[in-house]
Amino acid sequence: MMKEDMVNKDSEPSVCERNGMIPMHEKSEEGSTVDAKGTDGNIQTEETALLNHSAQQPPEPISGSSTPAGTWRQIFACPPQGLLSQIVTSVSAVVLIWAVVWSITGPECLPGGNLFGILCLYFFAVIGGKIFGLIKIGTLPPLPALLGRGGKSSVPKFSVLQDEPPLQPRLTGMLLAGFLIRNTPFVSDIVQINLRWSAALRNIALSIILTRAGLGLDPKALKKLKAVCLRLSFGPCLSETCTAAVFAYLLMHLPWQWGFILGFVLGAVSPAVVVPSMLILQAGGYGVEKGVPTLLMAAGSIDDILAITGFNTCLGMAFSSGSTLYNVLQGVLEVAVGIAAGGILGMFVRYFPSHDQASLPWKRSYFVLGLSMFAVFGSVYFGFPGSGGLCTLVLAFIAGVGWSDEKKEVEKIVAVAWNIFQPFLFGLIGAEVSVTSLRPETVGLCVATLGIALAVRIIVTFLMVCFAGFNFKEKVFVSLAWIPKATVQGTYNLQPVLVLCQEKKVLSNCTD
Repeated sequence: MMKEDMVNKDSEPSVCERNGMIPMHEKSEEGSTVDAKGTDGNIQTEETALLNHSAQQPPEPISGSSTPAGTWRQIFACPPQGLLSQIVTSVSAVVLIWAVVWSITGPECLPGGNLFGILCLYFFAVIGGKIFGLIKIGTLPPLPALLGRGGKSSVPKFSVLQDEPPLQPRLTGMLLAGFLIRNTPFVSDIVQINLRWSAALRNIALSIILTRAGLGLDPKALKKLKAVCLRLSFGPCLSETCTAAVFAYLLMHLPWQWGFILGFVLGAVSPAVVVPSMLILQAGGYGVEKGVPTLLMAAGSIDDILAITGFNTCLGMAFSSGSTLYNVLQGVLEVAVGIAAGGILGMFVRYFPSHDQASLPWKRSYFVLGLSMFAVFGSVYFGFPGSGGLCTLVLAFIAGVGWSDEKKEVEKIVAVAWNIFQPFLFGLIGAEVSVTSLRPETVGLCVATLGIALAVRIIVTFLMVCFAGFNFKEKVFVSLAWIPKATVQGTYNLQPVLVLCQEKKVLSNCTD
């Protein structure tokens, strides 16, 4: 009975034969044969073989049709679709935003006005980032080949890195957009941004990125690496600061106070570059076992707090008639106030809003971002400018520890806020560079000072992570990851100018 069934089954025409096609197993010798079993070990029937064969073979072009013609038909379709529709939508959105702001503010949103300059800078920075974001640089950032993956999963997580848009090209595009706006003759005349607005937008971006850093810290890894974290926070920053101050005094003949102001600005690592890269690493599982992402985010944040505190202390010494001891004690007091205020606000956000409330991630994001911005701006108002960043970091860290796994939704919302303000930060940094005000000899001395200070920083960083359980590649990675400069430099390079404007009572007339 079984033999007859098999004979009848074999005698029936197959699906391929009924459709007038050559069966897969009867192809010529040049063609590839289909295995009896698929990759998953299941027996492969003729139907599944036919489907697999159709999926593997590229579709044959239909005679009489061409891809360019189809593309042109899509572009000039009515109503518009595809690329033309995206362009029309984007341009209309930009014009609508400008029209709404103009209807409210009037002349401020016309060429030469402050809001007009801010909107132009933002949209051109976004466009520059999009264009340069098309550049692909392999697995950069970060450099996963230098780090081992942690965790128990054996499935590679390269997709986490590949799906992430390239960071360095986008930032370069934003910087270049701001640079071109500042140095293009006609454009620079109509795009004017007030110094106070510029400083405020940069401080907002700084508070957001410090919030991301605080939320991304791993308390277990931080406890394990607390000694090397302190070494990495203080050693490279202070060494680069002292080196820059000495060479600024010797090469550029700056006073010692201004030399250390320059040194502390240069000594800060950029959280806007380091933190997103470390979050990508952490999501991909690279270096997590040894706590490398957490180490760099925590040490980088403390490094920035140290640089900001030292910068404000030296700035106070340069413009204040008080004693040096008073200014040093003022810096210590700022650190204490920042830690205390961050701890209190962090415990508040940890329990309020409560778990039974609706839209919990959005409310938590609102509180943590709002309090972080208030800490940065309020610290300046109350006379403790160096405590705002530290308060933000401690606040976000304590709140994130209390939220545990629930903080992932908050991190996504904070990441969206960062993506909104990122073009402001890097566009404004690029707009600070004026070619007409640069002298070749000054540029050469500045490059020499920065190069020597960076070389010292890299060497000291490598020494600071020795005897911490890292291999040679991980030490090199940490040393190179400690190079980026952008956020703190772009945020605080205006502070001496603002102080001078306040001294001369001309702040309302200060523009870029």
